[in-house]
Amino acid sequence: MTTRPFRFGVNLLTSDSRTEWQAKVRQAEELGYHVLNVPDHLGRPAPFPALTSAAEVTTTARLGTYVLNAGFYRPALLAREAATVDLLSDGRLEIGLGAGYVQSEFEAAGLPFPSPGERLDHLVHTVTELRRLLADHQPPPTQRPAPPIMIAGQGKRLLRAAAEHADIVGIAGALPLDANDTGHGALAEKIELVRSAAGPRAADLELNLLVKAVARDAAAIDLSFQRRFAPELSDEQLLALPGVLCGSPSAIVDTLHEYREKYGITYFTVLEFDMAAFAEVIAQLR
Repeated sequence: MTTRPFRFGVNLLTSDSRTEWQAKVRQAEELGYHVLNVPDHLGRPAPFPALTSAAEVTTTARLGTYVLNAGFYRPALLAREAATVDLLSDGRLEIGLGAGYVQSEFEAAGLPFPSPGERLDHLVHTVTELRRLLADHQPPPTQRPAPPIMIAGQGKRLLRAAAEHADIVGIAGALPLDANDTGHGALAEKIELVRSAAGPRAADLELNLLVKAVARDAAAIDLSFQRRFAPELSDEQLLALPGVLCGSPSAIVDTLHEYREKYGITYFTVLEFDMAAFAEVIAQLR
């Protein structure tokens, strides 16, 4: 389906000091991760300062946001931040954006919590304006006309918008359609929606999947993150979901090849606590 090479990212969640943070990002680069990502949640490090610090001690890894809450930003201010980080990292920035979904964070920031449709409209407006502003920004970003942009999420409207406006489409998960589905039927539907909405752009899109758990065997896997989004599912059902990788590194390599062949997904992002385990998979694909 695609000959696009694999890329692997890691979402780095926390750090207590500059020394610890920079040691962590160096380790991630040494382990073979192509993209070092920072999420955007209150109570976590601010994404752009963290990425600037990461740029100081890494050389090849790209630096991403996975993902910015678009509701926290206005396009002109976001363009300034993005252009500066891209300039200071010698053109390694990737801008990941989402619509925002945690109501308590909007409230803590003193912002109204809009409806889903309003949040999505603001996301699309932000991406459109961001591209326009970065194309003429002074000082300009190193990547011209702009760093690559990802839109990530789960809903149909959001994925349709990602297909129409982003360079990278991030699929945050897929829950079963019915009692006969493991979630892979739902994933196939999402991929088909993206391809249809993208039209002629489909071949140029990079497809990303958020990996929510990695382990060698079912007894060792931590399903707590996945369970937050699907509390009604059994452990057996959670283990079968797309983005839950259980097995030996060789078996997971085979699974990734299946994702690429069947769905066209080539970019996988793991969470920090699975960084070491998934690095064994990356080592087999080098």
